[in-house]
Amino acid sequence: MPAIEETVMARVGASLLASVLLAGGISVVSQPSLQAAPAQWLAQAPKTAGLSDAAARQAAERILEAVKARDGKRRFSQFATALQKTSSPAMVQGSLERWPQLQSWTIESVRRGLNDNSSVEVTLTNENGTRRGTLVINPKGQLVAQVFDFKDKKSTQVARAFMDALTDGQFVTARSLLTLDLQKEISPSALQRKWLKLQRSTGNFQKIDDVMEADHGSEGTLVLVETSFNRMTDNIFIILNSANDITGVDFPIDSKVR
Repeated sequence: MPAIEETVMARVGASLLASVLLAGGISVVSQPSLQAAPAQWLAQAPKTAGLSDAAARQAAERILEAVKARDGKRRFSQFATALQKTSSPAMVQGSLERWPQLQSWTIESVRRGLNDNSSVEVTLTNENGTRRGTLVINPKGQLVAQVFDFKDKKSTQVARAFMDALTDGQFVTARSLLTLDLQKEISPSALQRKWLKLQRSTGNFQKIDDVMEADHGSEGTLVLVETSFNRMTDNIFIILNSANDITGVDFPIDSKVR
């Protein structure tokens, strides 16, 4: 795949979300809205061994009950194997304690699709208000992926939350900020490998220097995250769609050597 040239800022716009990113980064294409994403991923699959609607609702209830109780051990046990590989009960507990307290929820709908997974649409209520989300649950009743609606947040806030989770080793949390289509392609382990591969060139992560919106268009936003490592400074690009879901992450090669 071609490298991002110095003119990347000028080329961000309608074509950005469909462009192929730098080799070693994550290659993505334009992503529909939150409402359309689960249907596109999960629809049109034959009726096989997936959960019934009632069973999917029960699994979602158990997952959300663990979040409300802030029970990291129970929530970790509800993760699919791919999520458990880069996490632990202690890491999950840390995340739960940082989240706003979940107070109640409503399960809006259930859809079945590819790989017999179920997409459960929910509305969550916490101390800060309400937020829509989607839980993707496998036939074992385990959490495969999740995404939430952050249209009310600034693009820089979402990008910073992603980088904070990434640099803290919270790869499950970081992945949940990606679109569902991108989560389908990128497991937490794959995200971890890309982050560690970058640090083999840059040295160990030190700090985030700045997070700024580099360009904004009707189809998405480019956020630049200036990041210090112990050997150089790297500008990491994060692309978000109009719903502020992350559609692409790019670790460029034009790093500034210290």
